[in-house]
Amino acid sequence: MIKNIHPFKTYKNPMKTFNPLFLTLALSTTALTTQAAETTIPAQKQVAGYYHHQIGNTQITALLDGTNYLNPALFKGLSDSEKTGILKKYAAINEKGIQTSVNAFLINTGNQLLMVDSGAASCFGTHLGSIYNNLKASGYQPGQVNSIFLTHLHPDHVCGISNNGVANYPNATLHISKTEYDYWLSPNTIKKLPKENQEKFLGTVEKIKAALAPYEKAKKIKVFSDKAFALGDIQFKPSFGHTPGHYSFKLKTDAQEVVFIGDIVHSHTLQFDAPKTAVDFDIDPKAAVETRLKHFAEYAKAGQLIAAPHLPFPGIGHIYSKDGQSYQWIPVHFKD
Repeated sequence: MIKNIHPFKTYKNPMKTFNPLFLTLALSTTALTTQAAETTIPAQKQVAGYYHHQIGNTQITALLDGTNYLNPALFKGLSDSEKTGILKKYAAINEKGIQTSVNAFLINTGNQLLMVDSGAASCFGTHLGSIYNNLKASGYQPGQVNSIFLTHLHPDHVCGISNNGVANYPNATLHISKTEYDYWLSPNTIKKLPKENQEKFLGTVEKIKAALAPYEKAKKIKVFSDKAFALGDIQFKPSFGHTPGHYSFKLKTDAQEVVFIGDIVHSHTLQFDAPKTAVDFDIDPKAAVETRLKHFAEYAKAGQLIAAPHLPFPGIGHIYSKDGQSYQWIPVHFKD
């Protein structure tokens, strides 16, 4: 019988040195290592894509449709080295391209639930199309939406209003500019396009028609004239260029104003550092650049809060400029 074993004292025999405490630790470590090797902790899915932003008595909810990647070649007016320099500065590019978001927005005024744009649904593949589910995850229901204001009719803004011929927002009335509506739905438009662009145009038109169909049938589309005017607390602001009838919407609340700018910008890096840079999706690039320069200058000077569908989610923030020539995107800070 061995008595009075000191925990840190070694006891030698002809074959080895023996430390009882070391043996105990070694056995415990081996057991833990074996257990870790046999146990896997799965990575978790990203949280639902919504963000509530309170402005006085009005709640703005940003809804994420998904993440999209753009080829730098889509941006015009900059050399490859200029693009690379800007994108590296902001760590804004990876092997997939320039990361962007597709966002839409809810406006809860207290007695109405309004929506600005609706996402792409299935019009661009499975990486987009989450707005409908994210709206429900945010605590609202599709049937609560009273009005949908469409900045323009590109599929990543309009396809989300319906699904296989059924309205996703059955109680909502759509608001679309007359010029925008006529451009895409008039049979005369295609006659004015170069032949090489006609097939792509027709494909886009089919997606637009399919999205609008249940609202057309229910007579829930209001086409507004092309001028600045107001509907309640929402001011309609012409912002032509990206499309012929593109509009932004300014909301007045009891605390401050917020402008839902639509597609006057597609990159928080290239088009802020170099705002004269057009994107391939602009139908009238010259007008699109003029609109961006005008609105950026206005919003930066006023410290205007804006909400944008293609700036990094939640796409809510401010535009800052030190010199009036280049700009910087300042996103809102998360708050609970």
